[in-house]
Amino acid sequence: MSTTQVATAEKRRILVTSALPYANGSIHLGHLLEHIQTDIWTRFQRMRGHECYSVCADDAHGTPVMLKAQELGITPEQMVAKTREEHHQDLLDFHVDYNNYYVTHSEENKTLCELVYNNLNDAGYISKRVISQLYDPEKEMFLPDRFIKGDCPSCGAENQNGDNCDVCSATYSPTEVKNPRSVVSGATPVLRDSEHYFFDLPKFEDMLKSWIRSGAIQNEMANKLEEWFEQGLQQWDISRDAPYFGFEIPNAPGKFFYVWVDAPVGYMASFKHFCDANGIDDAPFWAKDTDTELYHFIGKDITYFHCLFWPAMLEGAGFRKPTGVNIHGFVTVNGAKMSKSSGTFIKARTYLEHLNPEYLRYYFASKLNDSVTDIDLNFEDFVQKVNSDLVGKVVNIASRCAGFITKRFDGKLSDNIENPELLATFQKASEGIAQHIEARHYHKAVRDIMALADQANQYIDAQAPWVTIKDEAKQAFTHDVCSLGIHLFRILMVYLTPVMPKLSEQAQAFLNDSFNWDSAQEVKLGHSINKFKALLQRVEMDKVNAIIEDSKESLAPATKPAKEAKKKASTPALETQSGTPLEQDPIAETISFEDFAKVDLRVARIAKAEHVEKADKLLRLELDLGGETKQVFAGIKSAYQPEELEGKLTVMVANLAPRKMRFGMSEGMVLAAGPGGSDLFILEPHDGAQPGMKVK
Repeated sequence: MSTTQVATAEKRRILVTSALPYANGSIHLGHLLEHIQTDIWTRFQRMRGHECYSVCADDAHGTPVMLKAQELGITPEQMVAKTREEHHQDLLDFHVDYNNYYVTHSEENKTLCELVYNNLNDAGYISKRVISQLYDPEKEMFLPDRFIKGDCPSCGAENQNGDNCDVCSATYSPTEVKNPRSVVSGATPVLRDSEHYFFDLPKFEDMLKSWIRSGAIQNEMANKLEEWFEQGLQQWDISRDAPYFGFEIPNAPGKFFYVWVDAPVGYMASFKHFCDANGIDDAPFWAKDTDTELYHFIGKDITYFHCLFWPAMLEGAGFRKPTGVNIHGFVTVNGAKMSKSSGTFIKARTYLEHLNPEYLRYYFASKLNDSVTDIDLNFEDFVQKVNSDLVGKVVNIASRCAGFITKRFDGKLSDNIENPELLATFQKASEGIAQHIEARHYHKAVRDIMALADQANQYIDAQAPWVTIKDEAKQAFTHDVCSLGIHLFRILMVYLTPVMPKLSEQAQAFLNDSFNWDSAQEVKLGHSINKFKALLQRVEMDKVNAIIEDSKESLAPATKPAKEAKKKASTPALETQSGTPLEQDPIAETISFEDFAKVDLRVARIAKAEHVEKADKLLRLELDLGGETKQVFAGIKSAYQPEELEGKLTVMVANLAPRKMRFGMSEGMVLAAGPGGSDLFILEPHDGAQPGMKVK
């Protein structure tokens, strides 16, 4: 049976881009925020049935790439090719699904840069004039601002950047720096004249003022850009002198396009490369007066280039302006800027060596909105949110219901819906969640999804299928309850698919199904499902600690042996002991079999778990032994949230003498491994074990 599907909007044609990672460093968490934000939005659009393409590329050109390649003893082309491959693999491993991930050092980009420039030049927007710049006499090259250091002309602070002071925040021209030196060679730079090419940005002021107030960017960023208009727009220097790694300007030997000219044109080139390979016409996506949509996702630090220079270049060259530029903030870690010395400047590959990438996708989604506010990755919150929301709520629904369907009802869902009202609540949430994702209010979408997950778990708790399954008269009811649980889990996974595509693939395999957005409106009665397998594992703090440790910049003296210099993983709140678990806690003295036989170990289902008021370490558990219930106070609060435990099987000491505590009577003990704190792991029997079974 299938309910009436909710009609989606008329099919749209959309092109989406992310800012281009620079080709002289690795992908890190700051980059990932943007790529994940972009990927969620584009996956959602495709699920809705729209024609949505997403492209990106490595930003290959400029002096830093040229100098880095020289340092490595390879050509810039070789370095760029290697870095692009690394970047692309990192993004693929975070399940970021671009239609094309290209590079700006390409024939397509060279052709398009020349086309844009020639159109601007023909329209009278390009001019030339001689300027004076600092020149490194040893390296025989003009120096970009970032390659000049010296004393601040305002406060006198030493070793400041060539264009701004970190001490007094003054901004200035590199030619104003006192005691300047070249970062490249250490030589004292000299002033030299050179003819440069300029783009006449001020001619586009009225158009830009109108565009930034059209809804294309957030109001807070439009307000910020107004400051540039108040200062007065300046002509933009678009040329650089040889030696320079980039594209030579047409009919201008020794003059090259500044990297910020060819980088955004790289969006056009990457899409053209994809379209040419797939028989798609890319022209409508860049033409004026078209019904296609163009969106850029960028960080707030490059707003100036994307919201002033880029739309002005497009307008002047005869192309359409972006429909929207979606601007986000930075990533902080534990409330501070990412730091190499503290281990919080984390590369994508370092994270991947320890944790599931979808945990980070989910966490970022739970924080992301349409503002430029910075996103804080708080590790304790990260661990708690993943374990509570994903493991304890969403996946828990399937794990609590699937076993009954498989073992008792031949793996088939019921032909009946036990609670139509609850099902309708889940289905009606579709458009609200869709609107949140469309508007980039991912945090609201996640909030609504988890509220639904709470309702599903409360329903299962109230119906207690692990109790009703024992009553022969309630077999059909139990079948209905567990089937509805699976239906609700399925809907939640539809909604989570843009955020967690790999988890969704696993869920679809388990459900013997495939999803689009309208799948939430379908109800598959009598449908066969496959045997449930664990979909996610809890995040343990030692994994996070290992990421931090592996990310730390080595501060040990070079003469120290590597073994001495490397410290064990830790956070300020958690020190990790050295040695194996067996070394830390040796095996106890030998006992006789008769002594062991006195301990009655039983499989128990955690029917209920809750916090204990005024108890720092305890959770109160109600353990179902298949006909008898025991109350146990367990010291596992540091490792588990109550909602993670309910419905799970564990092992308990069933014949331990009751112990009176100030919170009540504890009638046994659950078994757990680990040194303590968050490193505690309750024992969980495999599928097939039943409450009351003896462990021997």
